[in-house]
Amino acid sequence: MSEQYHTSTLKSRFLHSIESFSDRPLFSFIGKEAINYRQFGKLTQQLVSHFDQAGLVQGDKVAILGSNMPHWCVAYFAAVTSSRTVVPILPDFTAFEIANILEHSESKVLVVSNKLKYKVAEHILQKMSLVICMDTLEVEHIQPAEPVVTDDPAPETMAAIIYTSGTSGTSKGVVLNHRNLSSNIEMIYNLFPIYPSDVFLSVLPLSHAYECTIGMLYPFFYGASVQYLDGAPTPSLLMPALQEVKPSIMLSVPLIVEKIYKNKIRPTFTKNFFLQLIYSFHPIRRMLHKIAGKKLLQTFGGNLRFFGIGGSKLDGVVEHFLKDAGFPYAIGYGLSETSPLIAGAIPGKVPFQSTGPALKDLEVRVSQPNKHHIGELQVKGPNVMEGYFKEPELTDAAFTPDGWFRTKDLVSIDKYGNISIKGRKDNMIIGPSGENIYPEEIEAVINEHDLVLESLVAKVKGRMVAMVHFNYPQIEAWHQFREEAVKNMTERVEKLKTELKAYINERVNKFSRIAEIIEQPLPFEKTATQKIKRFLYV
Repeated sequence: MSEQYHTSTLKSRFLHSIESFSDRPLFSFIGKEAINYRQFGKLTQQLVSHFDQAGLVQGDKVAILGSNMPHWCVAYFAAVTSSRTVVPILPDFTAFEIANILEHSESKVLVVSNKLKYKVAEHILQKMSLVICMDTLEVEHIQPAEPVVTDDPAPETMAAIIYTSGTSGTSKGVVLNHRNLSSNIEMIYNLFPIYPSDVFLSVLPLSHAYECTIGMLYPFFYGASVQYLDGAPTPSLLMPALQEVKPSIMLSVPLIVEKIYKNKIRPTFTKNFFLQLIYSFHPIRRMLHKIAGKKLLQTFGGNLRFFGIGGSKLDGVVEHFLKDAGFPYAIGYGLSETSPLIAGAIPGKVPFQSTGPALKDLEVRVSQPNKHHIGELQVKGPNVMEGYFKEPELTDAAFTPDGWFRTKDLVSIDKYGNISIKGRKDNMIIGPSGENIYPEEIEAVINEHDLVLESLVAKVKGRMVAMVHFNYPQIEAWHQFREEAVKNMTERVEKLKTELKAYINERVNKFSRIAEIIEQPLPFEKTATQKIKRFLYV
């Protein structure tokens, strides 16, 4: 195991980058002048001096509430390099959730953007030792205090508390120290090296561990640059941004690429009977996918060498397309509790429907595997969290007696070490004769249907039920193409539900067959990494 895991801190890496890449561009909004590494170092130190003036001692909590922008990163580094603890807050948290996090974390500083300040009550702002406007980095409120200067952080110093927005509805504060984050960055570099010439385009929230570690800390420590959208990643904003930035690296979640395939690419191959016929032949389908892949690469600016997909499982049909197309996609798997990355497969080496093997210097094992070799994945390594903030019982429950972290993910591992995720342990359904049923695997089958966008499977009163959000524009186009007499969308959906039920039950084992399809008219509510919040529906 690398000695750096034991000695490296975010501050030591920060100082190295500021010195080594001083004149190189670092963070910017698209179309705006970039802050270079030297300027970033100065901005960070200015914010640290505000923390010192507010009397913040080592370990005091600095909360960040804002959308992605260069100053978000300034606030993060000001906290961690001065031995304070950063508390990133997801922008889509409610005012109630934000108030709870600020109180539970004991945050004394809030760095907040003008757009999201309305979510924080005035009495909460007044209680803060310091309030900073993220847009300008100016002090908006400060409590008089004796100035202090903190010592440099050690590898075991608490760096961040990340409040997860989980599918189960319970938000816990994951405590990560400097060693956790620094070691994970080194593991990621060993998997896929980056260079100062690389340009990242950031579209996922920085307050999530995935984007924060891999999309912000990683490029910073190796001299690359990152550009941010000034707004949500809608197609109208994202498409021109891709052409302007021409990124070499992007991080995404399955839903983004699945929507591109199902709404833009797949319909071009199925818009008439002749195309449908030739598309059904595998050699022709691969050729069409290659042509579409070249166009897709140009849509992304033409320079993409790494398109990372993580957060949840990728649809198998979409992955077949990406493989045939030669698109430089990569798959990663991890959790906030592991800083986050556990396993990954790089472009050109992704085993189908697998996350690839565990990262170097991480130990993994499958606990109590069943006859199909499926069991809970357990992990041990320098990137595994210390525990949950102020939750000793939850922390104890998260680890085995011999010190392995319980991921709660059910997996199988093949002879090459490739990890395949079957589903969450908490979501597993027990069949009538004790069979293990993984709803995520049934959902993967459902989502392969052309007219389905997303689904959720649950057991309701002893029956297997699938809630389905249909692809309504495609249903409309499909019926026009077939010139069917059914004109009413409600009737079309009812007919489709019957067809879909048969489609599913032909493709799953008898224990996993669906008894009823329930239409979900609106998209499911999701977490920051676009996983369905199952607790709202089950």
